[in-house]
Amino acid sequence: MLDRGLTAEGFDVTLAATGGQLLAEAERVNPDAFVVDIGLPDSDGRDVVQALRARGVTQPVIFLTARGALTDRLSGFHAGGDDYLVKPFALKELVVRLHALVRRAGETGATVQDDGDDRLRLDPATHAAVSGVGEVALTPTEYRLLAVLAARPGKVVRRHELVAAGWPDGAIVHDNTLDAYVARLRRKLREVGHDDAISTARGVGYRLE
Repeated sequence: MLDRGLTAEGFDVTLAATGGQLLAEAERVNPDAFVVDIGLPDSDGRDVVQALRARGVTQPVIFLTARGALTDRLSGFHAGGDDYLVKPFALKELVVRLHALVRRAGETGATVQDDGDDRLRLDPATHAAVSGVGEVALTPTEYRLLAVLAARPGKVVRRHELVAAGWPDGAIVHDNTLDAYVARLRRKLREVGHDDAISTARGVGYRLE
């Protein structure tokens, strides 16, 4: 239905049935925008978008979902989404939102960065961190924390941003809890050849080198 409707509105549409297929098609097609259903058969659409962001994909994303609670919407934005549309929705509204996002992305020059063999990749289906050396399983929270760090390589991500991305809105997260998770991530990244990948900006946050 979306394929027919968006095509009729002048969009060149590429379909992906699963999160894994979406990641593959993103590399092949390099689209102007993504429309991602959160309820994918192999993974959570939010995890897929985090994997895209970790690969340097900056094109805008609209999430589609049947869940419209505030916590659900916030989790979508924290996962790297740019807009959030709750089912059922009118096709015309989706079209207007897509045009607006694509226009703004064109003004800022959205790109896909090169994804070399040594760069960390996130697999949303298995919640794993993958490199040329191998892969290591992550918990959902570890996955979300690593995703937000990987989406901004070389830049300090503040502690409150990491907490917002890693835990549900309203959760009470102590400073030492975040530090413990980062320590676990460091140990796991060493297993896939990324020693000292996460550095500390003391009192501010963390950075993925």
